Amino acid sequence: MPLGRRAARSTSWLEVVAPGPLTTVQDLGRPGLGALGVGHSGAADVPALRLANRLLGNPESAAALEVTFGGLEVVAHGCMTVTVTGAPCPVAVDGREHGAYGVVRVPDGASLRLGTPRSGLRSYLAVRGGIDVPEQLGSRAADTLAALGPAPLAPGDRLPVGTATDAHPGVDVAPVPVPEDGDVTLRVVDGPRADWFTPAAHTALVSQPYEVTSDSNRVGMRLSGTVLERMQDQELPSEGMVCGALQVPPSGQPTLFLADHPVTGGYPVIAVVVPADLPRAAQVRPGQRITFRRVSTPPLPPASPTTGDTDD
Repeated sequence: MPLGRRAARSTSWLEVVAPGPLTTVQDLGRPGLGALGVGHSGAADVPALRLANRLLGNPESAAALEVTFGGLEVVAHGCMTVTVTGAPCPVAVDGREHGAYGVVRVPDGASLRLGTPRSGLRSYLAVRGGIDVPEQLGSRAADTLAALGPAPLAPGDRLPVGTATDAHPGVDVAPVPVPEDGDVTLRVVDGPRADWFTPAAHTALVSQPYEVTSDSNRVGMRLSGTVLERMQDQELPSEGMVCGALQVPPSGQPTLFLADHPVTGGYPVIAVVVPADLPRAAQVRPGQRITFRRVSTPPLPPASPTTGDTDD
């Protein structure tokens, strides 16, 4: 269903003027449907989405806009309250600058624009009441691999805004750390096919940096670095994949699966990024370098205001 049809029945909506490089509607995704061939999807940086909704008094599961590398411009039809979390970027309402991680009032007819983030890759624009597009399989999330949920935004789209039901928390700004702009260290545990790789490959994985290439998206990040050599060259039947899996194709250059990863894959997985580090992985830009650090057991997520559930 085109977004504009739903907007006609909503008292407030956002009209898309420019979507930027990629903007999608995201919520907490579709957990528990992997056996049916349906991926989890949802926000790539779950804690950022949860924080945005809490700042506005929305349920943490409310849908918002995931904006990749800024450039989004919308016009508000109806007065509304918004916030931007994740990658910190300039926020302008009719040309007046506001900071990220703050609560911003947008008048009826005003233009709202997100600039290029200073660090990180994905920003989250949430509106009080949530983005009220139709659900598909219990979620409003756009799965870019399966083409499930609303399509990526395009000029002219109209996004209906729901009605807020909870009291406003009365918070003006959230002081939280911003995404790293240098090298990023991610913790990994051994993958299900770790024994397919040589000792030299395991040493290289945790001792040499890997650069994120421009051939990366919500499905996964292609990495460039030391080739990871196999000890076994036979074919591998398709098997289940999880978010954070480091799959190694015949080239020996690993791919790190993200939110829209496939539910199965045919290449061996040497390691898996621990769930607590996946939000940081989602904010790494092409050109940044990742260093992997092996741990024996996955650590529990830290007890902090920005911690979110990253389960598949």
